[in-house]
Amino acid sequence: MKRYYAYENFREDTKKLMQKVEKFEPEAIVAIARGGYTLAHAMAEGLHIRDLQSIRTELYDGDQKRDELSLFGMCDFGVKRVLVVDDIADSGKTMAFIMEYLTKEFPDVSFASATLFYKKSSLYEPDFWVNEADMWIEFFWEKDFGAAV
Repeated sequence: MKRYYAYENFREDTKKLMQKVEKFEPEAIVAIARGGYTLAHAMAEGLHIRDLQSIRTELYDGDQKRDELSLFGMCDFGVKRVLVVDDIADSGKTMAFIMEYLTKEFPDVSFASATLFYKKSSLYEPDFWVNEADMWIEFFWEKDFGAAV
């Protein structure tokens, strides 16, 4: 079972998420590639944050699953509070891995995480989230702009 997540839902949920994260007062945003790009850009605009960076992980080489996640991209912070953004905390492996990495690499920075969706079965619960996911989410940027299947 799948749920289509339209732009109109995204717009409203992003506003809700920005209200939730305002109390954290982020000075920079890190988008987790690729799912976090659209949300991170929208939040950077809405929160008036110019420091927008990205980081990505890979768990697969083609269709072969790796033993562990690989991290790509480097972040550089001259701030104290950074928001890490992804579209969904599904298994939670990616967010947990990245949050652990960032807090270890940048011990003087406070990090918080935010997603549009959170699955209760995820091993990582974001600090801020809007919707609980109980089925597969087809985001408008995947469905409307992705390759025809």
